[in-house]
Amino acid sequence: MSRRRDPFFDNAKLLLVTLVVVGHSWTLLPDGSDSHPAYYFLYAWHVPAFVVVTGYLSRRFTWSRDSLRSLVRTVVVPYLVFETLLAWFRTTLGGTDLGSPLYVDPHWPMWYLAVLFLWRLVTPLLARLRHPLPVSVAVSLLGGLTTGDVLDVARAAGLLPFFVLGLSLTSEHLELLARPRARLAAAGLMALTGVASLLVAGPLDKEWLYWRASYDELGVGAVDGMVLRAVALVVAGGLALAALALMPRSARWFTPLGSASLVVYLGHGFVVKGADYAGVDDLVAHAPGLGFVLLTVAGAALAVLLAWPPVAQRLGVLVDPISSVEASEGPDAEPMPLSTRVEHHPELTLARHLPR
Repeated sequence: MSRRRDPFFDNAKLLLVTLVVVGHSWTLLPDGSDSHPAYYFLYAWHVPAFVVVTGYLSRRFTWSRDSLRSLVRTVVVPYLVFETLLAWFRTTLGGTDLGSPLYVDPHWPMWYLAVLFLWRLVTPLLARLRHPLPVSVAVSLLGGLTTGDVLDVARAAGLLPFFVLGLSLTSEHLELLARPRARLAAAGLMALTGVASLLVAGPLDKEWLYWRASYDELGVGAVDGMVLRAVALVVAGGLALAALALMPRSARWFTPLGSASLVVYLGHGFVVKGADYAGVDDLVAHAPGLGFVLLTVAGAALAVLLAWPPVAQRLGVLVDPISSVEASEGPDAEPMPLSTRVEHHPELTLARHLPR
C-alpha cells in the first residue's frame, strides 16, 4: 500500500516553486528590476523556506546503501542531466559564455542540487550533534569569511542553519505553526517585511539575500559581517517559518501538482531563457508596470502548466531517468506515475535563481 501524501507539503512545494518561476520571470524586466521592493520581499524568505522544507524531509537520510543509492538517483543524476542540457541550451541558442567549469561550478539554478547533495551527505553527522543548530550558525558565520564556487560550497555553508532548522522540526512544531495565533503573527511579520522592503530596496546590497558572498565582497569587516549575517539569519528564519505557517493545510485543487515541483523547477529555466533570447525583455521595457503584472501572471501559469500531469509525466523522464527506465522494462510495462516516481524524494522542491 502506498504511503498517503501529506497535502501540506505538496501545497508548500507547489506554491513555493510557483514563486520560483515568478521570481525568475522578473529577470526579463528592465535593468534595475532586482532592486524593486517586491524582489527584496520575495527573496528575503523564499530560499530559506525551501531549505527548511528540504531539511524536514531529509531527516531520515543515512549512510545506508539504499539512501546513498537514492541520493545518486534523485540528486546527482538530475544534476548531471540538467547541467548538461542547460549549458547546451545557453551556449547554442543563447550564445552565452558560461564562464566557469561545467559540473564543478553549478550554473544558474543548478546550485540547489549541488548544495542539497552536500547537505544530505552531512545529515547523519548533524543528527549526532546535541545542539546542531548553534553549530550550523557558527559554520554560516565563519563561512562568510571566504567564498567558494566548487559545488557552491559558500552558499551551502551560508544556508546551512535553515537546513538544520528543518531537520530539527517535528510534526508537533508544524502543528503549532498552524494555530490561529501563529498564523496571525506570521501574516503580521510578512506585512512588516513588505513595508521594510520599501525602505531597504536599493540601499541594501541584494547579495546579502543570496548567502554566497564573502564579507569582503560585501564591503564590510569580519566582525560587522558576522553580526549582520546573524541578524539576517534570525530575520530570514522567522520569515521562513511564517511562510510555512501561512501555507494551506488541507487538500486543494492544486495539491496534486505539488508532486511535480522538481519538474517545474528544472524545466522552467528553459522557457525563461528562451523568452530572454526571443527579446521579451525589450517588449516589456516599454511598459515596465504592465510588464511586471504580465510576467508575474505568466510565471504562475507556466508553473501550473509544467506541473500539469500530462506535461510533468513526459518531462519526468529527464528528471528521474533511472526510475523511468526501470519502469519501462518488460513487454507489459506502463509508464510509472510521476507521483510514484517522486514519492521517495519529495524534498526536492528546489529554489530560485540566484544570478551569477
